[in-house]
Amino acid sequence: MSKLVLLCDDELPILRAVEFKLKKVGFSVKIAQNGEAAWSIIQESVPDLIVSDYQMPVLDGLELAKRVRQNPNTQRVPFILLTGKGFELDHEELRLRLGITRVLSKPFSPRELVEHAMQILQGAPCGDESCTQEVAQTI
Repeated sequence: MSKLVLLCDDELPILRAVEFKLKKVGFSVKIAQNGEAAWSIIQESVPDLIVSDYQMPVLDGLELAKRVRQNPNTQRVPFILLTGKGFELDHEELRLRLGITRVLSKPFSPRELVEHAMQILQGAPCGDESCTQEVAQTI
């Protein structure tokens, strides 16, 4: 059974591009356009990885991360935060306070996100040549 990734971003083109790339390498993907919709999906089926934008309507990425960490069923789910405000966020504080696994600044390459997902979920040594080649061959 493939790993389930929940993508949450209010920018539909980003969602669709990343969804396509993740599916191409074998992940199952669910998408949401705001944090509240993502939280509803999480209540139905706990994903193996959450990828969420920081700035979104209704419920932002940090509030979603707080909910995820406060729930015993989801508190250990890896969480990648996407942000256009990467320079304003203290990555170490986010890791310690909210258990954010990674912070990726926009704009980012969908390939880069796939590499991070593979590293987190499959233990692939991303950043080295083997993971990059595997992603390049499938994307």
